[in-house]
Amino acid sequence: MSALTKPLALAAALLSAAALPAPASAWNRGPARVFATLPAGASGPEGLEVGRDGQVYVTTFGFTSSGPAAGPGQLYVFDRNGGLVRQVSVSGSSPHLLGLRLHPSTGALLVVDFGAGQVLEVDPRTGASSVFLTLPSSLPHPGGSGLNDLTFDHAGNVYVSDSSQGIVWTTGPQGGLASAWVDSALLRTSGVPPFGANGLRFNHAETKLFVANTGNDTVVQIPATSGGAGPVAGAPAVFTNGINGADGLIVDEDDNLWVVANQADEVVVVDPTGKAIAKLGDFSGIERGGAPVHLLFPASLRFLGDDLLVTNLSLDLRLFDPSFQSVDSQWCAQVSRYTIVRMHPRLRRSAGEWID
Repeated sequence: MSALTKPLALAAALLSAAALPAPASAWNRGPARVFATLPAGASGPEGLEVGRDGQVYVTTFGFTSSGPAAGPGQLYVFDRNGGLVRQVSVSGSSPHLLGLRLHPSTGALLVVDFGAGQVLEVDPRTGASSVFLTLPSSLPHPGGSGLNDLTFDHAGNVYVSDSSQGIVWTTGPQGGLASAWVDSALLRTSGVPPFGANGLRFNHAETKLFVANTGNDTVVQIPATSGGAGPVAGAPAVFTNGINGADGLIVDEDDNLWVVANQADEVVVVDPTGKAIAKLGDFSGIERGGAPVHLLFPASLRFLGDDLLVTNLSLDLRLFDPSFQSVDSQWCAQVSRYTIVRMHPRLRRSAGEWID
């Protein structure tokens, strides 16, 4: 075969392969439609929770495109159609709130106060709060704490990720002084964004805890074995790589991981082996009113029925350090109205494969 015909034959083979039907595991990114727009003056939404009655709870991180907010942190409650039910100020909190969850046993709303290094129990009607979890006065690593997200085991014990210390802290169902459940370099980062351990969830058998590491673009798995008061942690290991800015993380009924990639403006769905089986969403600019179109620095996600809700934090990382310029920074600087979006993944199982 001549030097000319070889590339032609290769091109023909590639075209022939492209004409083959897509595999059953192919995906459709689909649109992200606005579920709710936060009131004017609100900062970027980060934490997200959905109650059994369909009410949606959102906390704000306390940063706008112009800089940090002042005053107590804000909690917004929406109905299942995106209508604003109420906005409350969380008493005794810093402006910087992150993850929140409804306790599966008590129904209490627990909110991570990133700025104050604590977890609060918050009344979602009045904003009254009490301290639920505190950290030891002496931390094992420099740099202070960076409490981020929280989850529970089957017994109701609470686990909180610490993005700065690279620790998953734990306490009993009634709260109190936390102890380190696992401390690992795999949960710290020197990357950008400057957050290590972030979203975290157990698989259904409670044999593994999965933790997103935002700055390292990884998901870390921590083996868990049965113990007296709760699971005992084993040695952490990287579960999968390449999720650009792995942030919020949830686990579905098939133990697939749904992970927000805040630097790629997408949601990545990963099966229990670490293989990507879907990528959802994208960024499509800023509308005239100052809101992002589709996804921009998405942070947290929850299912609402068959739909997926995602918060658009739209965070300009240069607010922390000018050297943290990212591909989205200049877009985030244009945002003046912050949104939660709704996606309909249109994914279902068939013979062990995901299909559209």
